[in-house]
Amino acid sequence: MKLTIIGGGGFRVPQIFEAISGDTETVRITDLCLFDSDPERVAAIEAVLAQMAPSLPRPPRVTTASGVDEAVTGAAFIFSAMRIGGTGGRIKDERIALEMGVLGQETTGPGGLAYALRTLPHARDLAERVARHAPEAMLINFTNPAGIVTEAMREALGDNVVGICDTPIGLMRRAVHAIGSTPEDVDFDYVGLNHLGWLRSLTVDGVDKLPGLLADDAGLEGIEEARLMGSDWIRALGAIPNEYLYYYYFQREATERLRGSAETRGEFLHRQQGRFYEEACHHPDSALELWQRTKHDREASYMAESRPESERTARQASDIEGGGYQQVALDLMTALLGGKPATMILNVANRGLVPQLPDDAVIEVPCTVTGDGIVPRRIAPVTGEMLGLLQQVKAVERLTIAASKNKSGELAWRALAAHPLVDSISVAKSLLDTYREQIPGVDEALSGGE
Repeated sequence: MKLTIIGGGGFRVPQIFEAISGDTETVRITDLCLFDSDPERVAAIEAVLAQMAPSLPRPPRVTTASGVDEAVTGAAFIFSAMRIGGTGGRIKDERIALEMGVLGQETTGPGGLAYALRTLPHARDLAERVARHAPEAMLINFTNPAGIVTEAMREALGDNVVGICDTPIGLMRRAVHAIGSTPEDVDFDYVGLNHLGWLRSLTVDGVDKLPGLLADDAGLEGIEEARLMGSDWIRALGAIPNEYLYYYYFQREATERLRGSAETRGEFLHRQQGRFYEEACHHPDSALELWQRTKHDREASYMAESRPESERTARQASDIEGGGYQQVALDLMTALLGGKPATMILNVANRGLVPQLPDDAVIEVPCTVTGDGIVPRRIAPVTGEMLGLLQQVKAVERLTIAASKNKSGELAWRALAAHPLVDSISVAKSLLDTYREQIPGVDEALSGGE
């Protein structure tokens, strides 16, 4: 069985390789095909994989493709892990926003919209190529902003594309551990968009354990999201938010911390990962050691700007254990291939789950996954400020998709202006103009239209 990774030179590819090389009969990937626009990055990752393979039970054969059509043809699963513009583009996404006094973050706020604008043309092209050359394949989207990209890809692929993210799964894992239970014994309610959602119940034997957890100081101390946003606020909400809601609930503090940091997250990754790729190319025999060292530093510093100064260089072990995207993807493939059924939080079409949103809007909700496919589970009604924020951000996402599809600078301006983290129409216009001036991919995505 063939698995293709679009963005095969990406830093996290070795984690995927390790996950699919386990001793399991259900997911038996025999061929891993890597495609990336940067051959040097692929060469570095190939060196890492070659050094990992001898210690793994069933490593697949690794090949590279010279084009997208070749890469996807014959694939049963396709992972989209593109980063259009690279980490250099991310630096501009974040810095331009911060220089204008608004939040600068990869997927949240105006930086995320700039990232989406330059990515969507490539995402649609990939989806169309998959529809032509691998119509039976399941495309699992890792590419951020995952909700926007997945929704755009659905036009060509329908239910053959699903978006995944490890942050809600991580939240669930920490919450289940805090109540002393196991995932198999817990029913739960989670609703939102990618990087914007809430865990609203944790039910064991018909009893909702979430209220008790919210009242337990010691239990909340083990949950990263509660430490980020404060136990008092979590209790006031009556739910545990996805960690990215920190940027909405603490917009001023987050922006000040980011502006006061010596470097943005994008600048850190550009420097750190750039050094890895350079050294791995010059010293391929040490590629695995270099990758492991870089991975440790990357994970320990995740969302460092949201933590107090004293905690920015180290996360609690519970925050990063249990696997990331690669484990989510493996569990998804296992269930789809008829292995152990799974209950997962995925990015799928709304179809009436949240009646106040369009049916074709992509939302992030619990799903049951079996060999028969992905079936979203019913959720409790969404009301109040949660619904208001969902509706506003989904409107922004759909304006962004429309702006890209119609090559409309006006719609892109409206998307930026409508975002809750942009506080001025004139700032939104300045953001758009500057993104277009400094990021070629954004201007290309909007040129030649209205």
